[in-house]
Amino acid sequence: MNKYNRFFVTLLFTGLIGSYATISQAECSYGQKIGEKALRTLTNMGTNILELPKNVINVTNESNIFYGLTGGGFKGLLNMVGRMSVGLADLISLPIPTKPVAYPLYIWDDFDIDTTYNGVFRLDTCPEVEPVAETPVVQPVSAPVVAPRAPIVDDATPYNQQTNRQLDTLFKKRMMK
Repeated sequence: MNKYNRFFVTLLFTGLIGSYATISQAECSYGQKIGEKALRTLTNMGTNILELPKNVINVTNESNIFYGLTGGGFKGLLNMVGRMSVGLADLISLPIPTKPVAYPLYIWDDFDIDTTYNGVFRLDTCPEVEPVAETPVVQPVSAPVVAPRAPIVDDATPYNQQTNRQLDTLFKKRMMK
């Protein structure tokens, strides 16, 4: 009996070290993808019953209570079977890292949105890592060019001093009235 305890303790520590190694590695590791897929599988198979009240509530909010209970109930049953099937397909293909099929990913994410099903068995690949910022190109700095100012000529302005005086007197006369 003591042999078996040592075996199970060794197996447990090996599993913990292996899981820690996969978590501490890059974000796009095989172990992390399989772990996320296993979590999706268990939640889809375990919480598929919540599709029934979700769809009854959503259909009732869109129409009335009678149609919500009947139409939402049937829609909930179909989505319940759909989530169970997706969970079963993920369980069978667990070693293959694939993208999720049911959206929203978990039933409690975006409770107001209807469940949709996308393409099956699309492989989950790592995205290409792009550099955060490119190295700036240093350009030589030249001395600023200063243009000489042109002299201000009174004749070039639309109003000269005499016109300004005439406008001022006209303004004062009008304001006195």
